[in-house]
Amino acid sequence: MATANPIIDIEDYGQSIWMDNLSRDLITSGELAQLIDSRGIHGITSNPAIFEKAIAGNEIYDEAIKQGIAAGKSTLEIYESIVFEDISNACDIFAGVYEKTDALDGYVSIEVPPNIAKDTESTIKEARRYFKEIGRPNVMIKIPGTPEGLPAVTQAIAEGINVNVTLLFSVQAYIDTAWAYIEGLEKRAAAGEDISKIASVASFFLSRIDVNIDNQLDAKIKSGVSEDVASKLIGLKGKVAIANAKIAYQHYLEIFSSDRWQALAAKGAKPQRLLWASTGTKNPDYSDVMYVDELVGADTVNTLPPDTIEACADHCDPASRITANVEQARQIIAALGDEDVAIDLDAVMAELLEEGIEKFIKPFESLMDSLETKVKQLATI
Repeated sequence: MATANPIIDIEDYGQSIWMDNLSRDLITSGELAQLIDSRGIHGITSNPAIFEKAIAGNEIYDEAIKQGIAAGKSTLEIYESIVFEDISNACDIFAGVYEKTDALDGYVSIEVPPNIAKDTESTIKEARRYFKEIGRPNVMIKIPGTPEGLPAVTQAIAEGINVNVTLLFSVQAYIDTAWAYIEGLEKRAAAGEDISKIASVASFFLSRIDVNIDNQLDAKIKSGVSEDVASKLIGLKGKVAIANAKIAYQHYLEIFSSDRWQALAAKGAKPQRLLWASTGTKNPDYSDVMYVDELVGADTVNTLPPDTIEACADHCDPASRITANVEQARQIIAALGDEDVAIDLDAVMAELLEEGIEKFIKPFESLMDSLETKVKQLATI
């Protein structure tokens, strides 16, 4: 039964709702502060695609661009000054949440440049610089969970930098991420540094998995299969992403109850929470809150685009479901390997990771191009 504010009710199950969106309009209009009060939003994430949408063609940034031109800044430096200001101001707005939750929530995420996703040293350098320049205890630096990104995660955590590990699709990538976090804390603790103030989330993506798998299932159905096989293929549609997430959560429970973790917890370390990302439902045949309702559970975060926040506030049905039907979830994943389904999940995850990086690089490059054009226009005024 839907309640007056299901998002607030979700908190009772140990899950925090963050928003996947940020713009200067949202900050200056007071809407962001209002969303914290009226919708129970406890954090915010951004990425290059979000900033492209926010900045391109928006006159609210013109004055800042003019100031950057006057100061002789490059287009990249102007971009960073704009983004760092938005992130800093958002951090200040969420400072109350950060304090009230004892540094559990109230974080604002900013991604390192996406074109360095496969460069460990550059990622460490930029994470360090972003964290220092923004200078807020509740900023989180987003680092892609690529094989090259994970050593950067370990180093950033060791240096006391909050990290949001993004673009996680496979369960193995999540497991590797959790241990990279733990290794970073161990390094920091060994150096005699405080580990109680560091926070991290592992952003595990959902809807993109179902889009990819569903397309493959549809193609197999259309290719002409028996009625029984068609029924089996249809039965897997829209099920894989949630099943995958439930299995990842089982690994979370295992890793963060291990002896290795307990030694860190005794020193005040906080678990790296699983964060459900890419939670806007792409298929209109599915519930618009299916990636919320099905994944409510303790010590997790769900980051929602604005439309999904409104949909959830209207008709989410909170209940602790993340540990329900785990065996069924394992069967769904196993079924992909059956002879009459034959979908290579590892290949899908590898493809989605590459696509994910590209989906951040392209808008970043597009934003740089549009910003360069605007710089030229404003420089003549």
